[in-house]
Amino acid sequence: MRDWTNADNAVINRYLELCRLRYPTSATYYRQALASFRDIVAQTKSPVTRVSRATLETWLRNRAQCWAHSTVLHRARIVNVFLDFLVQEGWIVCNPIADLRAEYCAKTDKSVIRALLAPDPDQALEDLRQLPPFGSVLGDFMRDHIALMRSRGFRYQTQEAWFRRFDRFLQSHPALDDEPLPVMLQHWAAARSTPNHAAECERLARALTKAARRLDPAVPPRRADARPQQQVERQWRRPYIYSPDEVQHLLELARAYPSPRAPLRPIALYTMLALAYCAGLRLGELSRLNLGDVDLAADAIAIRETKFFKSRILPLSDSVMAALREYMDARRRTGAPQCPDSGLFWREQGEERYSSQGIAWLLVDILRQAGLKPAKGKSGARIHDLRHSMVVNRILEWYRAGINPQERLPYLATYLGHRDIHSTLVYITVTQDLLQQANERFRAFGAYCVQAAEGGVHEAG
Repeated sequence: MRDWTNADNAVINRYLELCRLRYPTSATYYRQALASFRDIVAQTKSPVTRVSRATLETWLRNRAQCWAHSTVLHRARIVNVFLDFLVQEGWIVCNPIADLRAEYCAKTDKSVIRALLAPDPDQALEDLRQLPPFGSVLGDFMRDHIALMRSRGFRYQTQEAWFRRFDRFLQSHPALDDEPLPVMLQHWAAARSTPNHAAECERLARALTKAARRLDPAVPPRRADARPQQQVERQWRRPYIYSPDEVQHLLELARAYPSPRAPLRPIALYTMLALAYCAGLRLGELSRLNLGDVDLAADAIAIRETKFFKSRILPLSDSVMAALREYMDARRRTGAPQCPDSGLFWREQGEERYSSQGIAWLLVDILRQAGLKPAKGKSGARIHDLRHSMVVNRILEWYRAGINPQERLPYLATYLGHRDIHSTLVYITVTQDLLQQANERFRAFGAYCVQAAEGGVHEAG
């Protein structure tokens, strides 16, 4: 391997070119941190192809004498990413921070850096130690089952989280190693008394029982118990149904969103809200939209491989297409990439697409400005409630137009990307307007039958 510590800064300069830093001044701080670390590595007697933990601790102690603790943490994280780059490019064998994180099963790199800065790094690292994933007596069985389900095309991410929690419980209770699976599940269910935990235990028990039956058909099937999930559903928060005036107010706030460093952001937020309400798009679907997914000729957008592995093409109204055209013109004027696979919603500062978390943060801020959500906390209206509102208001329009909503539910389910109408029925929140329209429809269709029945009785008498 070559020497990356030579004084010409060629490796550091190449790395900074690939970083695409947001601000020009950031390169100065990055260069300062990386050069100081390179100097420490060059002074050690160890080979330059192997950066040891001792070298890293030497640099941290050296920098702690010059910088504030928060600055050392920030610059250490810069060095950590640089070390990953060196490993990827073949300059060094391994990243000591990544090795320590794997050894102690730490959750984040930042926690490892904090431990190395502690007065007793060994004890601090030991305090970070987590149980290894799938290290219990059922670890291999659960890992193989997850791999099998994913090989069949399932994402299986939520189920993996159940298995990981159950695995950590078994590792912390070694006395259960010799017990049969039903006894293990019984103890796991008794570990917490919350309705969500009981429902998760029931789903986990069904998944593990099915996995065991694939290996041994003699394992008896588990009878499903719907009561835990029913208890959870009783606690679900009722969706907030936005009125058309509230949606209009949100759109106005988005248009005027203060963003001096990102002029494109207000119109981007306006377009996101329009698609979330008028097309019922999920946050993940908004973030994954590409420029090539918008068909201006057909007035439609393509939603690809989303929840339930569904892809669909959605026709849009003239007003939404007008908003999209205006946004795409503004996007082009800011110099955003025009290749079809670039993100539709593009950030000027990071020169990348908005993440679903970033979209959620910005749209929730608009909800707070509108007074639909308190300044702090999770209570109040949610972004996903726009999807609920789209369903309710669409059904209201069908009622007012004299259309039977039941006949249109399969089309609505397809538009929303649901597997069937049963998922769509969850979105139908009975409001006062919806109840009134349903009563009017019943009166119109049922009055004749009632009158006919009454007339028949009188004639028979």
